[in-house]
Amino acid sequence: MIDATAIIHPDAVLETDVSVGAYSIIGAEVSIGSGTTIGSHVVINGPATIGANNKIFHFCSIGEDPQDKKYLNDKNSTLEIGSGNTIREYVSIHRGTNDGGGKTIVGDENWIMAYVHIAHDCVVGNNTVFANNATLAGHVIIDDCAILGGFTGVHQFCRVGCYSFSAISSVIVKDVPPYVLVSGNVAKPSGLNREGLKRHGFDTATINILRKAYKAVYRDGLSLKDSLNTLSELAAKSDKVAIMHAFIAASERGIVR
Repeated sequence: MIDATAIIHPDAVLETDVSVGAYSIIGAEVSIGSGTTIGSHVVINGPATIGANNKIFHFCSIGEDPQDKKYLNDKNSTLEIGSGNTIREYVSIHRGTNDGGGKTIVGDENWIMAYVHIAHDCVVGNNTVFANNATLAGHVIIDDCAILGGFTGVHQFCRVGCYSFSAISSVIVKDVPPYVLVSGNVAKPSGLNREGLKRHGFDTATINILRKAYKAVYRDGLSLKDSLNTLSELAAKSDKVAIMHAFIAASERGIVR
């Protein structure tokens, strides 16, 4: 399962059914779970833990040193990737830094297309989609089931909420609340991500109450404080609105508006 031209560090731990393609390099302190396949010319550096049944295509750079001038071979610098992810050609994912808690995390069942970059200390949830050339600066959080369109750029310390969607070439410099569609440079709200919600099985009643929540934040001319009061009332009727309310109330960077 390991090509004769691949170089595997003796300290790396690979399950017996892991496949490694030609000329790939697996460094020290790397652990790779069962069923994961690694294409040719891939470089994986540690400390890094990669789970089961991932597909990592050729020319990826996984677990490299952070692109942070303050990084000085930090001992507390790791990468964790879950299971069932598809990581396409030329993707780069960097380890964490001391200032960011030391860890970059990618969850399960993510679809990460070619040339995507995930910087140090990012946290990516589950079932997300990153289209080609989407780029995360450091310390970004991407919640479950979010979709980033091609060439989307996310500024450091931003959070992108669950079931949200960014259009192609969006530049995100503030937090994107759950369920919201954004577009533009800089990104502005463009409506509720209704098609995405339908695809994830949200029923009509839930989508309708989320439309009311979106209207309160973006269409009714309310201050953010008054918007949160309205969301609090709607949250009593819907746990999905409660997620949106909690996200906006906790935002330190401010939300797109």
